[in-house]
Amino acid sequence: MKPKEKPKAEKSKLQLLHQYYSYTGFYKFVWEAIKKAFPYIIGVVVLIYMVNHFFNINDALTRLTEILPAYGVLSFFFVSETLLGLVPPEIFIAWAGKMYNPWFYLGLLAVLSYSGGLLSYWMGRTITKIPSVHKYLEVKMEKQLKNSKKWGGFLIMVGAVLPLPFSIACIAAGIIEFPFKNVIVYGSLRFIRFLIYGLIIFSAV
Repeated sequence: MKPKEKPKAEKSKLQLLHQYYSYTGFYKFVWEAIKKAFPYIIGVVVLIYMVNHFFNINDALTRLTEILPAYGVLSFFFVSETLLGLVPPEIFIAWAGKMYNPWFYLGLLAVLSYSGGLLSYWMGRTITKIPSVHKYLEVKMEKQLKNSKKWGGFLIMVGAVLPLPFSIACIAAGIIEFPFKNVIVYGSLRFIRFLIYGLIIFSAV
């Protein structure tokens, strides 16, 4: 008798996810978006480099955390995390590490960052109420919006965990009207990022 053939190993969740994104054109969509955004990204990088050449941005931000009272630093951080989130959170985490209760302040930073992202979502929803923007999205961005709605959760998770502006990901989710309850769930990964960064930075400061 022939030995029974072993059943094929089931695909892992990661493989199935990769297969789904391949079939639905997610990777192509991201690549096309990167190509379109590349000139603007280069322009921003060059501008930041030029400014930083004459005026050290990181030193200025670090100095700001030294001269402002705690509530001032937390307020500045919340505004930053709500409006595009371009100031690196690591600077504020390092500041928290020097406080008398670092984990308490790290928790406050995480809550403020998460809350700022949720507020950014509603800013995105508000933007779509502008007639000219709404018309542009409906006519010229119809295909992109359709694709973005399929992968909105992934984009939120990337913004929450990776060193990318969480606020921008949330604004984009608001523009495409991604379900807010899903933003709440996926965005909660932001707390994990702050925990990991806290463990790393607190051991170094």
